[in-house]
Amino acid sequence: MNMKDIKAAIRAERLALRDAIPAETRAAMSLAMAEHAGEAVAFDPGTIISGFLPIRSEADLRPLMARFRARGARLCVPAILDRQTIAFRELVDGAPLVSTGFGTSGPGPDAPVLDPEILLVPLSAFDRRGHRIGYGAGHYDRAIDRIRQKGMHPKLIGIAFDCQEVAHVPDEPHDVSLDAILTESGLRFFASWIG
Repeated sequence: MNMKDIKAAIRAERLALRDAIPAETRAAMSLAMAEHAGEAVAFDPGTIISGFLPIRSEADLRPLMARFRARGARLCVPAILDRQTIAFRELVDGAPLVSTGFGTSGPGPDAPVLDPEILLVPLSAFDRRGHRIGYGAGHYDRAIDRIRQKGMHPKLIGIAFDCQEVAHVPDEPHDVSLDAILTESGLRFFASWIG
């Protein structure tokens, strides 16, 4: 098997485990994530944080994002512009949500596009080194690269459930590793900036 096939097999296995979690259990796990990270992630008021609105069996980050907003964060969520590109549109209270591609929803095209300083990154699998497997389209890797080309150094927090951890994610030179991982068990750090 080549690297792409290996990652695809890990992705399918871990997403199947996530899909098997009952909805009410996922809701409780999502609330636990907000408790673990709501105050533990360090940032100044006005910091731009990208979250996401849940699709399929993803964690529901809305409670965590509400806590970040209460601490002064500016929030944004991804919108898929084409097969290669996502943009992060500002999410403000009361803004209408529209379909933003790949089954996602978020603010419409009139919303300001922001460059996040902290990204909450969805994923299918992760390991204890902070390596991740995404959903296979490479949207986040390219978006992070574009932000870095502007001279910014966004902090990356992977969002997953414990069942998505694997012993080893095969990594390639272009893969972007995480600074932390947030699961229902807690916030684990791979970098010192967070605590």
